[in-house]
Amino acid sequence: MVKEKIFVVDDEEDILELVNFVLSKESYRVQKFVSGEDLLKGIKADKPDLLLLDLMLPGIDGFDICKIIKNDENLSDIPIIMLTAKGDEVDVVSGLELGADDYIVKPFSARVLTARIKAILRRGKSILSNDDNVIEVEDLKIHPGRHEVSIDGKHLDLTFSEFRLLQLLAQKRGWVYTRYQIVDALRGSDYPVTERAIDVQVVGLRKKLGDHGRYIETVRGVGYRFKDN
Repeated sequence: MVKEKIFVVDDEEDILELVNFVLSKESYRVQKFVSGEDLLKGIKADKPDLLLLDLMLPGIDGFDICKIIKNDENLSDIPIIMLTAKGDEVDVVSGLELGADDYIVKPFSARVLTARIKAILRRGKSILSNDDNVIEVEDLKIHPGRHEVSIDGKHLDLTFSEFRLLQLLAQKRGWVYTRYQIVDALRGSDYPVTERAIDVQVVGLRKKLGDHGRYIETVRGVGYRFKDN
């Protein structure tokens, strides 16, 4: 049985060889890159099932690569795991905001790496609706298929995570989601993110929604819901 194709980009040869060894043992098809420029050329020619992305790369860094991929409609559905020595919370949150699906700090366990990869690749049973129908609340419109949100016809510039959070809450107005359910829906199970990160995303989303931010209600001690009129 042919398994998924995984691209790995890292400027450290020993890390590339280690990851290649670990994933090849699991029968994944691995392709290695040493720079962001080489990766972007390769990824447009041969789209992978998952990308392991180092952040501290020569030339284009990992954050910019993630941004480029997530802003390309032909590539945005590629799951990305950031694999890096940058373990500060601000770096983790920045990675999530750009649309990374997971964030693993070096040095890492081979078992943890493969478990995270398997979890992301088998993910599919999400509580996020796959319905492409436009969600409308007064003059707020959410278009899941296009990943677009507008208020009174004016487009809002939301991050990947902010869009999915808004879609999740708005698809079932009045339904209360715990922070754990939100993490699971946005990123999949076993995702290493703190409750504070979810709260920060909610604050940012409310700010961008302006007056419409009132629709996102905090349910003290539980989580969040989208106000049901």
